[in-house]
Amino acid sequence: MRHTDWRSLAGATFTCEKQPASASRGMIVTNHPLASAAGAEMLTAGGNAIDAATAALFTLTVVEPMMVGVLGGGIAHIRLANGTHHVLDGQSTAPLATGPTTYTPDPEAAPGTMDAVGRRNAVGPTAVAVPGNLMGWCEALRRFGTFSLADVTEPAIRHASRGFRVTPYLQESVSFSAADLARDAEIAKLYLPAGLPIEAGTRLVTGDYAESLRSIAREGPDILYGGELGRCLAEHMAEEEGFLTLDDLTGYRTVDRAPLRGLYRGYEIVGPPPPSSGPLHIIQMLNILEGYDIGALGFATPDTLHLLTEVLKIAFADRAAATADPAFVQVPVSKLLSKDYAAERRARIRMDRTQSWSARVAPGEGAHTTHLTVADGLGNVVASTQTINNLFGACYIVPGTGMIPNNYMRVFDPHPGRANSVAPGKRVTSSMSPVMVLRDGRLRYALGLPGGLRIFPTVMQVLSNLIDHGMSVQEAVEAPRLWTQGYGVEVEASLPESVLAVLRDRGHDVAAVNSVGCGMSAIQFDADGTMTGAACWRADGTPIGLGGGLARPGVV
Repeated sequence: MRHTDWRSLAGATFTCEKQPASASRGMIVTNHPLASAAGAEMLTAGGNAIDAATAALFTLTVVEPMMVGVLGGGIAHIRLANGTHHVLDGQSTAPLATGPTTYTPDPEAAPGTMDAVGRRNAVGPTAVAVPGNLMGWCEALRRFGTFSLADVTEPAIRHASRGFRVTPYLQESVSFSAADLARDAEIAKLYLPAGLPIEAGTRLVTGDYAESLRSIAREGPDILYGGELGRCLAEHMAEEEGFLTLDDLTGYRTVDRAPLRGLYRGYEIVGPPPPSSGPLHIIQMLNILEGYDIGALGFATPDTLHLLTEVLKIAFADRAAATADPAFVQVPVSKLLSKDYAAERRARIRMDRTQSWSARVAPGEGAHTTHLTVADGLGNVVASTQTINNLFGACYIVPGTGMIPNNYMRVFDPHPGRANSVAPGKRVTSSMSPVMVLRDGRLRYALGLPGGLRIFPTVMQVLSNLIDHGMSVQEAVEAPRLWTQGYGVEVEASLPESVLAVLRDRGHDVAAVNSVGCGMSAIQFDADGTMTGAACWRADGTPIGLGGGLARPGVV
């Protein structure tokens, strides 16, 4: 049951730190104001949502370089004005030279992590998977956009060549990664001038990267997938004993996938299928929660938080056992989406005590990413999650190009014989969840966020905030969150100690953290055509809406 006065039942309340934007002719929500402005520039010039999203993504590679780049991977969920949904999988793949025993698991690794001895899957050329972003973005533009590649890369080239002001968020990211960045002279020159993290407010110019973008604008994606930039990358890999080769680049392909669909209290949830694990397990968790009146239990009450924690444990147990690249693993999608399976799992939940959960299915990533949500006035919508995996990816720059490679090999399980073990050509399993929500066939919400393993748990909670608690879209994205994958429970520090004490009494190992997941970008669509864009305090998220319009005919 949907409750509209959520505060009267809540175990915790909060005040939003940001304001939403409202518009009728277009909305762009990204995690940097210059990227949102780049998307708005395309819409005001007459482009559509795909043009705007592509321009924003290229700009994010400049102004949010710790999160995304052309040498990364990601997934775009596109809804066209005719109501059709398209999932374009541009995720990275394991190089052909890798396999189940490429890495040695670190015996000191924390539970649930994918650490390898010597961090060979985390830092440097041995951590790099075959990139898919550039091909995916160019393909989306070619198939669904209206502008040229030169048009949509122009804002990114402008900011790379002229420079932009470093935000405190970027500066904090550099400080966090400083030890790894210091290992490479090229990247340290930019982000660790004089050996210290670049200061917020500094004007950062990335001239080599501007030249690479100009080359991409002239020659298209082939310049990476077999051309000059690809040869630069492959030659550097060979020099540094990395695994990626030119054959990996020339053989890379994107994949079109049919979206998954599920129902929660009359709302249709639509999102990418495996190897993206997010929407599959979002629907699984919502199916379990559907047996409870979450709205009546109240937002952030001990009972609601207990249930959220238990369904997260169930989902992560099943994810570890059976969710991976469907070309290599038979993922039990139908069972995981089944209402009967949800009822079976729900029947074992105890309200008075937490418990350990094991997988009941069998087969037959990093926290730093970016996400944008874009809509135009014609009915085209893009929700796209893209990444280089961890902060600054593999933490180096390919000499002379300005390009930062991914460290996506860290998403694979370094242990052999598991669903997500390394295999040549295998696509990474991600938690990406660029989701759209329909009601009676009409688009109601489009949203997503960065955050690695915290992505799909956060999307599930935000959907519950919207559907169960009746929050506004701004409230839903800013509300306090929790996360667990079956071990300790992370809760944002704004939740009151009295609520956490009850959770501890039920056996939960609770620890307060500054934030769970990263900045969400969301758009709400109303029946009168109004779009409301919302971003949260966990990143530099900025919604920009397009109103107004052209002159009425005959005014002259």
